[in-house]
Amino acid sequence: MRILHTMLRVGDLDRSIRFYTEVLGMQLLRRKDYPEGKFTLAFLGYGDEAQNTVLELTYNWGVDHYELGTGFGHIAIEVDDVYQATEAIKARGGRIIRDAGPMNAGTTIIAFVADPDGYEIELIGAR
Repeated sequence: MRILHTMLRVGDLDRSIRFYTEVLGMQLLRRKDYPEGKFTLAFLGYGDEAQNTVLELTYNWGVDHYELGTGFGHIAIEVDDVYQATEAIKARGGRIIRDAGPMNAGTTIIAFVADPDGYEIELIGAR
């Protein structure tokens, strides 16, 4: 068994695809419209789905935003250098919501960035 993907509902699919590809460096792996269900799915990641866990973005036609709620935490992405990654993300227009630095009560270097819909992505330094 393995984790296949994490799904997020987004209000503007093209905007979200641009963020995940241009700001976070993922690749758009596939995208498909489902006219009968009035939704579109896009799968993104850092490698093919056969070998990697990916992110599924779901756009329900006509819905431009969601309440994020309090149950969802964040997506975590490992990076070689958190300080360098946050500077690169800022330069590409990303919004850093917690600057790079040691985690609370620990030494692991982390940072947080928000996607266009407000979902949080934690950047964690490579171990």
